[in-house]
Amino acid sequence: MTTPTLTALSLGAGVQSTTLLLLAAEGVLPRPDVAIFADTGWEPAAVYVQLDRLAEIAAAAGIELHRVSKGNLRDDATDPGHRYASVPYFIRNPDGTNGIGRRQCTSEYKLAPITRKVRELLGAKPPTYRRVPTGRVCEQWIGFSTDEIGRVSDRQRVRYLTNRYPLLELGMSRKDCQRWLAARGWGDTVKSACIGCPFHGNRAWRDLRDNHPDEWTDAIAFDAAIRNGGARGSGLRGKAYLHASRVPLDQAPIDRITRVERRDDQVDLFDLLAEDGDPDGCSPYGCRSGVPMRGSAAA
Repeated sequence: MTTPTLTALSLGAGVQSTTLLLLAAEGVLPRPDVAIFADTGWEPAAVYVQLDRLAEIAAAAGIELHRVSKGNLRDDATDPGHRYASVPYFIRNPDGTNGIGRRQCTSEYKLAPITRKVRELLGAKPPTYRRVPTGRVCEQWIGFSTDEIGRVSDRQRVRYLTNRYPLLELGMSRKDCQRWLAARGWGDTVKSACIGCPFHGNRAWRDLRDNHPDEWTDAIAFDAAIRNGGARGSGLRGKAYLHASRVPLDQAPIDRITRVERRDDQVDLFDLLAEDGDPDGCSPYGCRSGVPMRGSAAA
């Protein structure tokens, strides 16, 4: 096995990756050389507060924290002059059927900036930072926990990156991470996801409405702006929405009681996602993209 030239933690600043950084800072895990956070420019304020707090801990532990960005996803998605990266909006097609947009936002605004930074740190030269010198390899830590083992792939995407999953090695589930964080004063760690992510659950939308009115207002405005496809305008077939009900966000049934809450002895995956959203927010390597649905939002 090749000895890594660089060890990098992919830091989403959510529950699992925060646990990894703190485990390394405490010496439970070996210290990675760097942590890399991909900023979409539209994270909730609470995530940036978490990130600033993590930056202080990382610096004290000798871990260099890099913030990388491709730009502001919100601004880009509503700018007709900007290249369009598809967001998984919920679509009401002209014939009344439902569809869902392709997900390119995670790959373009999170994965690509992280990978570019890895290449740069491995010695790739500007301006493209594409060619990594032969023999240089990054061991990349990804925060999949034991309840996500089905999402782990052994496939090596590129020769200069190998993946490692320290939480699996420690046998830690997401609940284990939450308990571990709470015991260390990090019990308020929030999910990392854009303010207007279509895969927020009703709980997240209610939290925005009830506790973060400025962010709620921003999400409502964005929801209205994307109705005909945002930056693509009339190029979208059908109408786009942020909420799965496919009605304007300020009219969406975010207070509805799900079947899960009424029927304790059965669990429906769609209802779990409708209420809680993706349990991991928008981890660069872990976005589930919601419940698979039929239909197309192609232009």
